Amino acid sequence: MSAATQAPIVERRIALVGLPNCGKTALFNLLTGGRQKVANYPGVTVERKEGAFSGPSGCRYRLLDLPGTYSLTPTTLDEAITRDVALGRLASEARPETIVLVADATHLALSVRLALEVKSLGLPMILALNMSDLARRRGYALDCERLASELGIPVVETVAVSRGGAQGLIDALERAPAAPSSQIRHWQEPSAEQVGDTHREAARILEAAGYHEKARSDLVALADRVLLHPVLGMLVLAVLLFLVFQAVFSWAEAPMGWIESGTTALAGWVNGALPDGALRSLLADGIIAGVGSVIVFLPQIVILFLFILALEDSGYLPRAAYLLDRLMGGVGLSGRAFIPLLSSFACAIPGIMATRTIPNLPDRIATIMVAPLMTCSARLPVYALLIGAFIPGRDIGPFNLQGLVLFALYFAGVLAALAVAFVLKRLRGGGDAHQLMLELPDFQWPNLRNLALGLIERVQIFLARAGGLILAFVVLLWFLATYPAPPVGATLPPIEYSYAGMIGHALAPLLAPIGFNWQIAVALVPGLAAREVAVGALGTVYALSGDEATVAEGLSGVIASQWSLATALALLAWYVFAPQCLATLAVVKRETNGWRYPLLMAAYLFALAYVAAGITYHTAVALGAG
Repeated sequence: MSAATQAPIVERRIALVGLPNCGKTALFNLLTGGRQKVANYPGVTVERKEGAFSGPSGCRYRLLDLPGTYSLTPTTLDEAITRDVALGRLASEARPETIVLVADATHLALSVRLALEVKSLGLPMILALNMSDLARRRGYALDCERLASELGIPVVETVAVSRGGAQGLIDALERAPAAPSSQIRHWQEPSAEQVGDTHREAARILEAAGYHEKARSDLVALADRVLLHPVLGMLVLAVLLFLVFQAVFSWAEAPMGWIESGTTALAGWVNGALPDGALRSLLADGIIAGVGSVIVFLPQIVILFLFILALEDSGYLPRAAYLLDRLMGGVGLSGRAFIPLLSSFACAIPGIMATRTIPNLPDRIATIMVAPLMTCSARLPVYALLIGAFIPGRDIGPFNLQGLVLFALYFAGVLAALAVAFVLKRLRGGGDAHQLMLELPDFQWPNLRNLALGLIERVQIFLARAGGLILAFVVLLWFLATYPAPPVGATLPPIEYSYAGMIGHALAPLLAPIGFNWQIAVALVPGLAAREVAVGALGTVYALSGDEATVAEGLSGVIASQWSLATALALLAWYVFAPQCLATLAVVKRETNGWRYPLLMAAYLFALAYVAAGITYHTAVALGAG
């Protein structure tokens, strides 16, 4: 049957393949918009992202964003999934009918080599030169028609960060034929000689297409000499992180005040509008006091992630990874562990899942075990509450004292992770760490759209937790702190006679040696679900245990008046090592296929947290801070 008389195709399966960091996911987002669904492949923890869009002809395209890979010969679980999907080996995933190989137009050598390998499968294929606008602005030379002729496949230019930047790819997909089964070839893992031949062929093709990368400017070369220098580079990294934590406190002060004033006004309105009773207490003392005490730290989280996203988009973070590779190797971590550990500053869960890119199993387990020691965003509300209550907001020269303390806490988490990794290295025999291999991207100005989307995503995640998990726990805690009602003639605050009071007093003897009172004991229990819940729990407990004048001071004022500095410092030390939330332990169980490592993780984190808090408390008391 000729192409002209073929029945119209209702749906086509398209797979996006490419090297890591080539803009493949940005292109996927541009094509599919919000029509996406994310899940894991059955039996593994590799993310499966699928979306759909329709072409001008009415053909519907089902688009699959495959994990980044350098070759069809895998070294990681991610790369193995990409190979198996392309070969149709997964029973749960039909083989794609067309492959779109996405390449970074400013670094084509490795992508053309991968294109030759993927082309050998015999599937219809399109090469999408992403970031083509950037390549043109930098003066890169390339004859696209000659490149298409040499490869024997269509070559199109795309700009994944611009509206309409995928139109050339859509047009090429409309013209692409369905794959005749006779053309699909059997794939075998190439020999070393074949790999060498493929490299040489890729170089020949690029030379024939006139591809020349513009020489780096003297300014860029000088910047890399400084940023990658073992001494100067570490100094620059330390200064950058130091300035970030200064900004977290300085810039967030005003918006935090607005939010705090709003929640106080809302609680006052509820108290005035409703009669005294359970509903008013639930709304004012439970929901508003609990959730409001967490929401107030949203500006600090936004500022922190603004800097992280900007540094990532600018091309600096891979340089930081290269810089820290030798240090990480010295304590027994793979150089590949940097990105998972960096992700853990947002949340340990994606950081732990990102360890699947580490090919060596002992290295991967070591990274999983230390990832919780990175200071995740859930700790920030706890740190900010305690620092704001007990550390004066004065300046020390050009620096803010509160920002200095926050920087020290983050740094303590990193040092703890390195120390634990070193111990694990000794326990497992101290094998050589695998070196980090990566291609340093060009410097560029952060894309404002990407920054905005990244910040919106973080705000949505934070608010979803505040309106979901945290809300549920503060309501539960309000119930436990309200019932049963105090007996007739009771002289203590009602919470003392409640279920929460009973739990707190039962745990108090265990925590008293490290300086914690029964209110902290109550807050630590729901804090196992999510660390920031502890702040909401404290807000609820103290809203129900103090008079209205005391509660009006805000949670920060209440704990400043009722806790000693030694107790506050001990709680800060506890949260440097704070036992992981239950969701993280569940992910560790799934990633390691058993309970051995999550139980070991929980045990060693509890032990470190208790010992660190105890040492801090008794040292502070000895110095007169009790």
